[in-house]
Amino acid sequence: EISSYLNSYISPALKSFLNILPKPRTSMNGDTGVIHVVEKAQDLKWVLTDGPHPPYMVLLEGELFTRELMLQLKGSSRISGLAVAISKPSPAQGFSPGLKCPNDGFGVYSNDYGPQYAHCNWTVWNPLGNGLAYEDFSFPIFLLEDANETQVIKQCYQDHNLPQNGSVPEYPLCAMQLFAHMHAVTNTVTCMRRSSLQTAFSLNPEEVCDALSDYNVWSTLKPINASSKINPVDEVIIVATRIDSHSFFWNVAPGAESAVASFVTHLAAAEALHKVPDVQMLPRNIMFTFFQGETFDYIGSSRMVYDMKMDKFPIRLDNIHSFLELSQVALRNSSVLWVHTDPVSRRNESIQPQVETLVEALINSSVGANVTLQEVGQSQPLPPSSFQRFLRAKSIPGVVLADHRTSFQNRYYQSMYDTAENILMKYPEGLSPEETLDYVTDTAKSLAEVATVVARALYQLAGGTGNTSAIQADPRMVSRMLYGFLIKTNNSWFQSIIKQDLKGLLGDELPQHYIAVTSLVNTTQLVQYVLANLTGTVVNFTKEECLNPEKTPNPEKEMYVYTWVQGSRDPNSTSRVPFCVQSTVHLTKAASPAFELKQWGSTEYSTWTESRWKDIRARIFLIASKELEIITLVVGIAILILSLLATYFINAKAHVLFSSPGDGGTVAY
Repeated sequence: EISSYLNSYISPALKSFLNILPKPRTSMNGDTGVIHVVEKAQDLKWVLTDGPHPPYMVLLEGELFTRELMLQLKGSSRISGLAVAISKPSPAQGFSPGLKCPNDGFGVYSNDYGPQYAHCNWTVWNPLGNGLAYEDFSFPIFLLEDANETQVIKQCYQDHNLPQNGSVPEYPLCAMQLFAHMHAVTNTVTCMRRSSLQTAFSLNPEEVCDALSDYNVWSTLKPINASSKINPVDEVIIVATRIDSHSFFWNVAPGAESAVASFVTHLAAAEALHKVPDVQMLPRNIMFTFFQGETFDYIGSSRMVYDMKMDKFPIRLDNIHSFLELSQVALRNSSVLWVHTDPVSRRNESIQPQVETLVEALINSSVGANVTLQEVGQSQPLPPSSFQRFLRAKSIPGVVLADHRTSFQNRYYQSMYDTAENILMKYPEGLSPEETLDYVTDTAKSLAEVATVVARALYQLAGGTGNTSAIQADPRMVSRMLYGFLIKTNNSWFQSIIKQDLKGLLGDELPQHYIAVTSLVNTTQLVQYVLANLTGTVVNFTKEECLNPEKTPNPEKEMYVYTWVQGSRDPNSTSRVPFCVQSTVHLTKAASPAFELKQWGSTEYSTWTESRWKDIRARIFLIASKELEIITLVVGIAILILSLLATYFINAKAHVLFSSPGDGGTVAY
């Protein structure tokens, strides 16, 4: 008998996530089935009809992981689970388990606002979206990322389960058991109600699901007091991007094109602006905003808008001068970047000229750069974007920059294949980790050009009158960020810019960019520290002063955030040289207002929750035939009965069997 646990590189499907739609549960004791490898579509016939040993645990090649095939499996009672071997290289035809119309119903377009644009009636943004991530499957689905573990399963299948010349394989057979029991049931409304009742009436509450939540990261070009409100007449330009992604599988979200390229460009633009000598004298302030949870119906942006409306944020909606968002920007065709605007708000006579000013500033800033900006026609609606959540609350002049005019260029939107390779990041062979970190790829040069254009345009929009030719994003810094957020977080630069007690954030595995349920995810914290490093200032504070700035006589201490980071290694020793960073980087809650308002069935705000679970693992082993199991059971029962009879007989005759010859009578002396 063999038994092998596969725990290193397995990821369950997104059935751990719920919203207002129903979701299934899997067996608490794990789902078990005989392994069958499906390498081509014809192999499905064995598991669906011909195979004599159901239920089957299917090992599916990644290129066959399509909606059509999955729906065939979904309709069969002969399937107990599915393990998907990741496809290398990525499927040439593309793969997107998201919706054709991402975040449908939670943007600005509706029956009351631009009804002709609602539900992607005008433009299907993600034509390759097959909606698999939003389907219900009654069996567990795991992703196998490690080729060695995939080979272990295939070898067990070939040794024991492979039909020979059409004949039925003989026992023992190789089987697999998947453990992915989810505690939540039905939908968000049901599971949140149950969790609420548990909390209210139980001394030891056992909640079954949690609302998706994390933190937005934001900072301002000129410092403001985050604990109070800015002056009503002050104007702020918001620059925004998302920092999260997802795929069909839990915690497998590289998000290279859908998130990382845009927020890295955003960070590079922020650094370039902070280097301009006269930025503190600009008439308008600029807020750099990184929204978390946007993939799940705009969690981060909807929360910030809600806080602004409720006066829980230092900046009000009325303070917003304009809005510039970086969407997907890495896969430009012929270096063209498209400027998207909202055709509905542009009908407003006060908004139209401000939008034109925005577009003109961007186009003028691209002169002489290797980026060509073109405006999309005014009949085209906005693509899925955080800006739409702000437009729901107030008409604001704004633009969204993207590498696509109509539908996405990204063939792997919201999938596990949206990796560094998808945005054409390539490194020469033989480079050391340090050399790879600082190697300037063509992708980094391209994104640095976009960051330069954005920074120059923002400088002009904020009222700057100086020469913008000196404003330049650093391609080397862009390379470092791409390497850290897409290849390896555990690198020397990331190590130097974080707190010592947070070094557990860094790992050698490929970074993932999922939102969490209660705590800060790695991406949020790393963006926070990278932004502080790029836009902050090193101050001559001791560790005690840095950790407790309120104890210092500094009059501006309420305007800044102070962070004690571990610094780079001393060249002459193994120790590090820590220092204090003064920045304007803040965190604000990215949790849907629906949960604060207890509107768990809301259609206004995101209602995504994550089920709780205790164990996610898989194992393979050999199983005997049903006949042998029955024989073993019968023999076992027979032995048990014989044992009971023998025990009864021995106990009844114990006085005879265990008496000694001298025990026949009483002896007197």
